[in-house]
This record gives sequence, structure tokens and C-alpha cells, in this order.
Amino acid sequence: MDADAFPTPEEPVESLTPTELKARIDAGEPVTILDARMESDFEEWRIDGETVEIANVPYYEFLDEELDESVLEQVPEGEPLVVLCAKGGASEYVASTLQIEGRDVVHLEEGMNGWARIYERHEVTDYDGPGTVYQYQRPSSGCLGYLLVSGEEAAVIDPLREFADRYRADVDDLGVDLVYAFDTHVHADHVSGLRTLDDDTTTGVMPAATEPRGVTYLDEVATAEDGDVFTVGDATIEAVYTPGHTSGMTAYLLGDSLLATGDGLFIESVARPDLEEGDEGAPEAARQLHDSLHERVLPLETEDVLIAGAHFSDAATPADDGTYTAPLAALVDRMDALTMEEDAFVDLVLSDMPPRPANYEDIIATNLGQQSVDDEEAFELELGPNNCAASQEGLTSD
Repeated sequence: MDADAFPTPEEPVESLTPTELKARIDAGEPVTILDARMESDFEEWRIDGETVEIANVPYYEFLDEELDESVLEQVPEGEPLVVLCAKGGASEYVASTLQIEGRDVVHLEEGMNGWARIYERHEVTDYDGPGTVYQYQRPSSGCLGYLLVSGEEAAVIDPLREFADRYRADVDDLGVDLVYAFDTHVHADHVSGLRTLDDDTTTGVMPAATEPRGVTYLDEVATAEDGDVFTVGDATIEAVYTPGHTSGMTAYLLGDSLLATGDGLFIESVARPDLEEGDEGAPEAARQLHDSLHERVLPLETEDVLIAGAHFSDAATPADDGTYTAPLAALVDRMDALTMEEDAFVDLVLSDMPPRPANYEDIIATNLGQQSVDDEEAFELELGPNNCAASQEGLTSD
């Protein structure tokens, strides 16, 4: 049966919005979830949290007229139990079936697709440069972006196409003009919003070092060479070339205070080096990453620079302001990978590579401008975990 074409539920069942579910998890409330997607989808990508109990029983188990007792035994109790699926249809049917069986249930509106549309903005209070920096967080995939606001101008770093209208709405609410949209590199886990935002008032900026990869639109946007400085109100954004994750990876130093590192360095890990070069080229890319970290990033430790990556994982602990940022000095203290010699670093980074992001080849081709997808196709491509970091195992001290 098509998971989007379920019978009409026999009883109406209450629903919960993804935003409401996220608020409960953030508040530390106990949440019990029944995920009714296929086991393979559940294993790849699901909702987690310290107070979340989750079980997987696929929707087809609930289709028999006589519900098997062994199926009910797999369903956890909840107050209420939150039932979810991919888009909301299957979960409403399953929740209704369980309600008839006397269970206290709600279903998650729009399912995991709705979860993927949550996008939160938090002020980075430890930023002490000119203006204000906000961090955008997409909890479904761990994607992070940044908005620098200074004077009457603003710039966004690593925008997502799915949320292009959100950035425009936010700068309107803040009463400023969006003058720049920067990408740190050719992303492999989400479709970039850089070209969507690039218009008569907003200049899209791509690292110049991405040109050898065959980016088709470099003549339509501005490019950033290592050391280039862009002005946003009273603040500056300096391009810092940091290859390793990709050959064009470029970090951006905001107001001499915060380094938006893209996928080069995260607060809990370092980049994986195989998404552009593949397994064969990964060792050399890992050596490039080691050089970039030691020659371009670590010298900023004495400047009390904040590190702000493009992703976070379940292993990341947010700062007091709720953002996934950390002083570089703190990362040096706790991340063994930042003090390793090159050979040991390369061996460690390559030793336990996680699965590559879902649809990464199509996403890369889209972000290179070599293929086109509509908005819905773009959204579907990027569903799932990002997996752009190396495994955390052995990278940090206990």
C-alpha cells in the first residue's frame, strides 16, 4: 500500500505540530514516540533526545482487520504516545487504530517532513564584534547557518534554499537590508540558497577556489579569494581559505570575533575528507585538512575567536545561549584531533568514516549548477542526517 494513501481513520485523533513536539523535547519533558516508517528509514534518521523514548513498528503491521496482539506488545505507552511517519498520513491511521485499542495517542502533523521544516534562530551572545550574529538551526539534519546584522545591513552564511523566504522575512523584521549571501563550499547535504537569494540587492558570494570543480554560475555571482574582506555595516567578513573537507572550503571571519568554519571544524568533530575526492583521494584531503587547521585556524586561538560550524550532531553540547558555538581555546583543550601530528590525525579521521549523506551526489551536482531540481525535489533530496563530519570516536577527550 502507498504510505500516502491510507484509509480514513475510524476515529478522529488529536494531532501535535512539529514545533510543539520540539518545545516539549527542549523543555526536558518525557516524550514517547512510535515511529511507523519502514525500519530502514528509522535506522537512518529519527528523532532523538535525552528524554525521548522511541520505538519502530512499521505502518503495515496495523493494516490487518484483526490487529495482532504481538503488534500491540511492541507499542510503548505514552502520555500521550506520539505516532509519526514520513508525511502524516500513515501516522494518523495508526494513531486512530491504537486509540480504538484504548491507547492515549496523538499523531505528528506532516511527520518527518514537518520536522525537517523546523528552523530556529538564536542570538550568539558570546560574539563581541560589531553588530549581532544569529545562528540558524535545523534540528532534523543538524544544519547551521548564520546571519550577521550590523548597522542597516546583513549577510547570511551558508543559506538553505528551503528557507530563502525565511531569511528575507527576518531581515525585513529587523529593518535591515540583506547585502550578501555567502557559501563556505559546495555542500553535499543540502541544496544551497545562495543563487535563490542572489538578486539586485543581495550579492551571492562563492569561494573562488570552487572554480576547478566545474561550478557553472561563478560568472553570475561574486567570488571570495583568501584574504578578501567584505563590509557589512560596521562589521567585516574576511575569507579564510581552509581546504580539506573540500578543495574549495573557505571559512569566514565575522567581525574578527567568530569564524564560520563551514564543514572544516565543528564543536564536536572535524570534517570528513572523502565527499569530493572519494576513498582514494581522502588521505591527501585529510592532510590538507590538518594543514588548514594548524596553519589557518589554530593561530586564531590567541584572539579568543568563537568557532561556529555548519553542522551539529547529537554529540554536540550547546553553549549557554543555546547555540552550537565554542571558543577555539576550549576546542583545543578537549579535542585531541587538534593537537595530533599529521600522520596520527589522518589515520584517526579515516579510521571510522560514517555513511555518506543521503543523495549527496545529486545534491553536489545541484549545488554545482550541473543539474536542476524544483523546490519540492530539493527538499526531498536533503531529508535525512547530514553526516558531513568524521566520526567523533577518538577525536575528543573524555
